[in-house]
Amino acid sequence: MTILRLPAGEEAVRTIRAASLVSSDLRGGTIAVPMQFGRRSILLVEDEESITAPLSEALRREGFEPRVAGTAAEALELAESTDPDLVLLDVMLPDGSGFDVCRELRARSSVPIIMLTARGDEADRVAGLEVGADDYVTKPFSAREVAARIRAVLRRAAPASEERGGVIEVGDVRLDPVKHEATLDGRRLELSRKEFDVLRLLMENAGAVVKRERLFEEVWDTNWFGSTKTLDVHISALRKKLGDDPAEPRYVHTVRGVGFRFAGPDER
Repeated sequence: MTILRLPAGEEAVRTIRAASLVSSDLRGGTIAVPMQFGRRSILLVEDEESITAPLSEALRREGFEPRVAGTAAEALELAESTDPDLVLLDVMLPDGSGFDVCRELRARSSVPIIMLTARGDEADRVAGLEVGADDYVTKPFSAREVAARIRAVLRRAAPASEERGGVIEVGDVRLDPVKHEATLDGRRLELSRKEFDVLRLLMENAGAVVKRERLFEEVWDTNWFGSTKTLDVHISALRKKLGDDPAEPRYVHTVRGVGFRFAGPDER
């Protein structure tokens, strides 16, 4: 069984200015940990730097690890060498059609694919879906919408890739996604399904802030309309089961106005 020991260390992520085709919904700085464990890799196939630069930065802020390919040939090469968790694929590329790339990727693997295009006609959307795309986003789009769609597609694809999930261990807290078990100092924690899912997302991003919006999108639903206090109730329950003092937490820290952060290994 694979055990992932999350690295320590944090770095400030600079605030970016989104380009015209990617609307800016990311204001103020957040903290992110430059790590591979817990981050889903995204292959962004797009030749316009005015889109790739802000969108890549936004995806990093949302907890993903983007790689950029500017041509169809480079996209196929990177897909083969990096085995991404999802592909964001522009329809118009300088050396070919995104539809052809999609068809080729689908012949090779079941990697989730979201098409990006400035053309919004039904015929294009249908064409993309018919060659194997899982979803379609029309420009101009917001980075937040793209991140939400990525998470939704990854959730739908999760059963096929569940076996890749290894045990996550941060300090004396250990979480096994396959067995759906979590322990503290070897003692099993009795967690509800939502508490387990919240803890898993926080531990996968240990040391980094996980936004409230992301917790709702991934643990509840992209279109959650219930009380936002639901999350606070689950965090409170988690802290009690971890023996955390809310005034001086050891594990789950509140980042006021942003979200929550599970302490990195170097903090204990």
